[in-house]
Amino acid sequence: MSLSEQLPDVDSAYSDSANAVGSGRDAHGPKRVLLVWDAPNLDMGLGAILGGRPTAAYRPRFDALGRWLLARTATLSSTTKGTLEPEATVFTNIAAGSADVVRPWVEALRNVGFAVFAKPKVDEDSDVDSDMLEHIALRRGEGLAGVMVASADGQAFREPLEDIAATGIPVQVLGFREHASWAVSSEVLDFVDLEDIAGVFREPLPRVSLETLPDEGAWLQPFRPLSALLVGRKSAAE
Repeated sequence: MSLSEQLPDVDSAYSDSANAVGSGRDAHGPKRVLLVWDAPNLDMGLGAILGGRPTAAYRPRFDALGRWLLARTATLSSTTKGTLEPEATVFTNIAAGSADVVRPWVEALRNVGFAVFAKPKVDEDSDVDSDMLEHIALRRGEGLAGVMVASADGQAFREPLEDIAATGIPVQVLGFREHASWAVSSEVLDFVDLEDIAGVFREPLPRVSLETLPDEGAWLQPFRPLSALLVGRKSAAE
């Protein structure tokens, strides 16, 4: 069962927001060009490419991403009636005891112009996928001119995004081609590799894929530590 099938509130959020438009909210207001960034998923993907935590040279530059979103909005404006408004939100988990470490990053995002949805990481089920889907559904009800989801999580986002694309709204998936084959091969979704967006990374990523292995071979690092298995066993026991 996909995550979207487990989220009846996503459809109700869309219906509720559509009703709000018809009962007081200006239906002719600006449409959104929406970017949502799945920080936990992309952090894991970037860590797998680098084989560890990224240094400053390999951390995404959100100012460059913001400029790309503005350019994308301008492009859509040329083919869309009415006013378009860009919106960018980063969705992230905050582990216990990490607030002081994460705070400068969150404040930097807000200074660039990104909203941040932060959720405590209480257990393995405390991810932000459902929150991202609900936010997309809400903005869809208010009027979307385009949506971009930065994530490799096809289980969570493939079906909802394909449903949006089927209505004629341009949909793009941002991520790393090694981890998002579902989007790369999609006939209805447009995939954009993050490294192809100018300025997002200061240095080229040391990328190795099964299709481009060097003759001497290459190490492919785990997506998460083995200790994560113990966390899963503890949660099941409880």
